[in-house]
Amino acid sequence: MARKKSGKRKGKAAKQAKQNAEYEREDLKKAPHTFVIARGKVGNNVGQLVKDMRRVMEPFTASNLKVRKKNVLKDFVAVAGPLGVTHLVIFTKTDKGVNMKFSRLPRGPTLSFKVDSYALCKDVLSTLKRQQTYASQFQHSPLLVLNNLAREGMHFKLMSTMFQNMFPSINIHRLKLNTIKRCVLFTYDPDTNMVDFRHYNIKVVPIGMSRGVKKLLQSKVPNLKKYEDVSEYILGGGNLSESEAEPDGDQNEVDLPQQVAGRGNEASQKSAIRLTEIGPRLRLQLVKIEEGLCEGDVIFHQFVTKSAKEIEELKERREEKKMIKAQRKAEQDANIKKKEQLKEENKQRSLAGIKRKQKDNTAVNEENPEDSSDDDTKYYRQEVGEEPDADLMLSRTSKRKPGRQDFSEKRKRPRSESRPQGAHGNRNFKKPRREGPGKPGFKGQKGGFKRKQFDEGKGTGEQKKFGPKGKVYRVKGTKGPMKGKRSR
Repeated sequence: MARKKSGKRKGKAAKQAKQNAEYEREDLKKAPHTFVIARGKVGNNVGQLVKDMRRVMEPFTASNLKVRKKNVLKDFVAVAGPLGVTHLVIFTKTDKGVNMKFSRLPRGPTLSFKVDSYALCKDVLSTLKRQQTYASQFQHSPLLVLNNLAREGMHFKLMSTMFQNMFPSINIHRLKLNTIKRCVLFTYDPDTNMVDFRHYNIKVVPIGMSRGVKKLLQSKVPNLKKYEDVSEYILGGGNLSESEAEPDGDQNEVDLPQQVAGRGNEASQKSAIRLTEIGPRLRLQLVKIEEGLCEGDVIFHQFVTKSAKEIEELKERREEKKMIKAQRKAEQDANIKKKEQLKEENKQRSLAGIKRKQKDNTAVNEENPEDSSDDDTKYYRQEVGEEPDADLMLSRTSKRKPGRQDFSEKRKRPRSESRPQGAHGNRNFKKPRREGPGKPGFKGQKGGFKRKQFDEGKGTGEQKKFGPKGKVYRVKGTKGPMKGKRSR
């Protein structure tokens, strides 16, 4: 018979995730993965911006990542290695505005930006006449485009390198055009010293034909009841709306090297590339670049410049802090070891005392066996009330404390004879009124019976009881206090 496996059963999602991890291609495992999180209280709008950025970084991100208040930065660094996460995007909010950080895991560097302005996906889509969003466009990573970032300066090189490494590289010889559905654009504006972030949807449409024919190829057959001939529809423009009548030119026309999904997009044919913004939209300003993961030497700062002497002082101060921290940690480890050693010594001392006491008790019982039997005989006599048999006492070797009572059975308290059952337990029994002049009662009433006789159970047959306002109550039944039925 097969043994049942112990432990918690895995769910369907866990099994599917394990299979996906096993059969994932090597190029997908080596692709950069990103965590997008928010730290501290950021509000609803920034929280929605975090979700939109996760949507941009799909599929190589954790879309449903749950962040708790007690999670610290070390927690994300610890799980980043096993999960293959290479980058971390952090959103924070202060009184002065919203900040955004791009970090390379696990050792940095970190680029800190100030978010000058932003727009959510829902705000961008609300301005479009025809929204170009669908689920399949997020199954593949977006195409990265860097504009005007090839400038002199170390901070420009670090920015371009960071942005390039956040998205998977493209192999031109093995690239399939059907997988390119989105585009991410980083543009540097030298006049304002800002970096603009945009997210677009890519659509390929055929050209070289009239718009009426294009509409016939791309959609259902239109209603032609207003036309006498098909040529009128084709030559008349096909009743295109303003949003469909977009101008194409040399700036967006290309020769397709491969066949692309869509009617009329054949290989070696000209097609137009159209971009539709789907959000979010960000305007960023670089503030500083740190050497480590949100810490370390400041490589570049936009607003603060320091001399070589100040930099050396900062380094010395940082090294001093590291030494104090290491010294404090060593002291804590020594204190923990000392406490564990004392605890073990107390444990061994307690065990030795228990063994010593057991040996002493055994020696006392061996020296005075009659005392043990006398205690058992006394206990038996006290509990049973008889003298025990000689054979019974010879088999008992355990020592029991004299005078110990057995509370296994609760003793019933004897009922008080002074209180009758009817007056004590019957809720319908009414107490008689106090005796007074001109008021009815038990004593001194003609034709009634006394309370004493009632308590002793001497009343027989039908008995009378005087109640308030002269009403008479009769008690029928056998002898005994308050037995039988009541009748009014």
